[in-house]
Amino acid sequence: MRIDIISCVPNLLDSFFAHSILKRAQQGGFVEVVIHDIRDYAVNKHRTIDDYAFGGGAGMVLQVEPIARCIRALTSERSYDEVIYLTPDGEQMQQKMVNQLSLLGNIIMLCGHYKGVDQRVRDMFVTKEVSIGDYVLSGGELAAAVLSDAIIRLLPGVLNDETSALTDSFQDNLLAPPVYTRPADFEGNKVPEILLSGHEAKIEDWRHEQSLLRTKSRRPDLLQ
Repeated sequence: MRIDIISCVPNLLDSFFAHSILKRAQQGGFVEVVIHDIRDYAVNKHRTIDDYAFGGGAGMVLQVEPIARCIRALTSERSYDEVIYLTPDGEQMQQKMVNQLSLLGNIIMLCGHYKGVDQRVRDMFVTKEVSIGDYVLSGGELAAAVLSDAIIRLLPGVLNDETSALTDSFQDNLLAPPVYTRPADFEGNKVPEILLSGHEAKIEDWRHEQSLLRTKSRRPDLLQ
């Protein structure tokens, strides 16, 4: 998979992709992440990428021309399955969406900033709009990082134990059960005996029951 991220503050993303699972995924050849600076596609020597909104109002708007030039440069080199715009008014990000995106080949992610992008960018180039929650960030970079992380960890070979992702919260519309590790007794707080029994079938039954209880208590909407 290849993920191209278009941003006006690309340095915000450098550290995120340079560590842990995301770093190993790139080094292992499971994913290629390329970050593009919108200013490199500006139409003037001042590298201008934003302007005031027609009709007035507070805040600046990212211009259509630099973004169009960037997307067209990328699509002239390879085909893309989705051009995703990260925006608060997009489709709510959920695990089912992430699962589907993880099956694709090439993805472009466009990060908004200021008051967003010229609507013509959305009309002409964007194929999918995604929100990571009902709140507003300073820009789409954090949202792109969150979506990328969720996708990349699902790619075959990225996690040492590929079954790990299948037992995450939301994969089966249930929250994950409690987990424990050593010591078995910490200041009188003991690990449930069933987990120490070595009886795999009973342990799986216990985990499923705990997932149901946790989901009913914290996210009953998932059971509907």
